[in-house]
Amino acid sequence: MTVALHPSIDNGIKQGSGSFAGGTLACKCKDHQVKVAVKGDVAHNHACGCTKCWKPQGANFSVVAVVPRQNVTVLENGDKLQVVDPSAVIQRHACKACGTHMYGRIENKDHPFYGLDFIHPELFQEQGSAAPQFAAFVSSVIESGVKPEQMGGIRARFKELGLEPYDCLSPALMDAIATHVAKAKAA
Repeated sequence: MTVALHPSIDNGIKQGSGSFAGGTLACKCKDHQVKVAVKGDVAHNHACGCTKCWKPQGANFSVVAVVPRQNVTVLENGDKLQVVDPSAVIQRHACKACGTHMYGRIENKDHPFYGLDFIHPELFQEQGSAAPQFAAFVSSVIESGVKPEQMGGIRARFKELGLEPYDCLSPALMDAIATHVAKAKAA
C-alpha cells in the first residue's frame, strides 16, 4: 500500500518548467477567492510535516516554498485574510472563509529568513513552478496524529519519490541559519 503524503506528490514529483515566471495563488473558496500574485519561481520547495503549515484535506504534509517578500502582492479579497497565530515566527496569512494559508511572512528583521515569504505552490493557478526538493520536519507528523510505527514507511516513500527526508530543514538551509547566527554574533 502506498503511503499518502500530499496530493501534489503522491503520484510522483512533477518537475518544474525551469522558466516559471510566477503566477497567481488562489484560496479554496468557490467565489470571492483571495488571490495573491507571486513574481518569479519558488525556491527551497519541500514537503513539510510541521504542525503549523496548512495542509489540504487528508494530507499528512504540506508542500511549501519561499519567494522574496517583495515578489508577493495581494490582488483580490485581501480583506478576507487574517494572521492565524500572531505569536508565531512565521505570520501565516489565511483566508478567514476557507482557512487556506496564502502566504507566511517573517517580520523579525533579525531572523535568518527575513525577507522571504512562505507559500504553497499547489495554489498556483498556473503550472511549472520548481518541484519539491526534500522533506522537512518529517517526524513532526507524529504530533498531528500519525502513528510512530508508520514513520519507516513514510521515510521510505519520500526516498522512493526522490525527496530526502529530514527531521529539520535541508543541510543547505541549516547552513544558512548557522551562517546568519555566526555573522550576528560577530557583529
